[in-house]
Amino acid sequence: MDRSKADTTRTGGIVGILALAGIVAAVTQTLVVPLIGDLPTLLGTSASNASWVVTATLLAAAVTTPVAGRLGDMYGKRRMLLVSTVPLIAGSVLCALSSSVVPMIAGRALQGMGMGVVPLGISLLRDVVPAERLGSSIAVMSASMGVGGALGLPFSAAIAENASWRVLFWVVAALSVLIGVLIGFLVPSDRPAAAPARFDLLGAVGLGTALVCLLLAVSKGGDWGWTDGTTLGLLAAAVVVLLAWGRWELRTAEPLVDLRVTARPQILMTNAASVLVGFAMYAQSLVVPQLLQLPEATGYGLGQSMLAMGLWMAPAGLMMMLISPLGAKLSAAHGPRTTLVVGSLIIAAGYGISLPLLGSTAGLLIVTLVCSTGVGFAYGAMPALIMGAVPPSETASANSFNTLMRSIGSSVSAAVIGVVLAQMTTDFNGYALPSESGFRTAMLIGCGVGVLAAVAAFLIPIRTPSPADGPDGDGTLPSRPSTQAGAAV
Repeated sequence: MDRSKADTTRTGGIVGILALAGIVAAVTQTLVVPLIGDLPTLLGTSASNASWVVTATLLAAAVTTPVAGRLGDMYGKRRMLLVSTVPLIAGSVLCALSSSVVPMIAGRALQGMGMGVVPLGISLLRDVVPAERLGSSIAVMSASMGVGGALGLPFSAAIAENASWRVLFWVVAALSVLIGVLIGFLVPSDRPAAAPARFDLLGAVGLGTALVCLLLAVSKGGDWGWTDGTTLGLLAAAVVVLLAWGRWELRTAEPLVDLRVTARPQILMTNAASVLVGFAMYAQSLVVPQLLQLPEATGYGLGQSMLAMGLWMAPAGLMMMLISPLGAKLSAAHGPRTTLVVGSLIIAAGYGISLPLLGSTAGLLIVTLVCSTGVGFAYGAMPALIMGAVPPSETASANSFNTLMRSIGSSVSAAVIGVVLAQMTTDFNGYALPSESGFRTAMLIGCGVGVLAAVAAFLIPIRTPSPADGPDGDGTLPSRPSTQAGAAV
């Protein structure tokens, strides 16, 4: 094998390992979905308490992802990738051994702490992959979240229906160990800052507090009531703490998040588009599973089992992986901004064509495939836009912050779509179920948000080249010798 083929094989192996890490991380997010209805019985608790099994992962991921990104820039992204596998393993083992709700929630929170592997992995690619392979590698890594999320449902449902639910967590624990070993032995080290900066502990605590207040209010507001004192108090606290945190970040010499860099128009508008894409991406994942599983007697439900629903949803995740190379080629030819605009419009189109297709499983499959095609384009473009506007020393923290923006969009989507479906109901044998018009309204909202995401992406300014900036000014990633990755290995 000649040198070029050896380098290509080595690069493919690195990307494959990092993508596997992203898939496993995404699987943990949907892991408990088939168990939600049974958790109160399995853990001997109330349905309200059991819902924290899902919420804990969301909150822990939101709080720790920006921290992991900053530490990755300071001490090495590969090192922080290895560190991130530890809570994934520990949390999975704790969940597998749990028989009550408190250790289960603790285990799920630990799993959430490992969600930083995706932005860390994307950022590491900039240091260890040849420049000519970087765009396609980022696209594949970005698509891993969709693949893991889609495969997680049928995987979890199949095991839950045919084996002990504890097997789910043992499998994830074993995969997390495998990822740690593969990263440790096969993924090369990157080069952190020559002189590690002081970690902004106060900034981390402030951002974490604000995010917990915000996401807790958004995720639990539907249960508590949107005008409840607790919900309103948390939202007010989030605003106050965020303002104080922003003031601190602007005044400290070594901030957790460099708000001056984040305020650059290219990064600011990319993050704005990311919130909208996150919203649009998540809306259909709330609507389609319910339509597939509602009884046929409703007149619009399709009567599928949990396993069948997961299998109908799985091709969408695979579509993201298949489409990612096309998105990379489009970015290489016309820039990642164009790819983000195209992806957002495809998402909007997927929601638009859903209105006449909601009455069949094949129709919903088409909707999810189209939407996932758009998400695949968009998710591959956003890291490229971010990394094209920040110096290498801030790659991981900037990508982690962008990932956080997508998560906030998904959380807001869950709240908004949840309110719509809760308000637009129909009576079915004495039970209030979301009505067909409610589902159609939710899909129209998704279409509108997809269009807004395209507008936000179109407004992303592409800077002119500046030697002092480091990254290229055309919104693409900085060029560098393709031999660097081989030397690092």
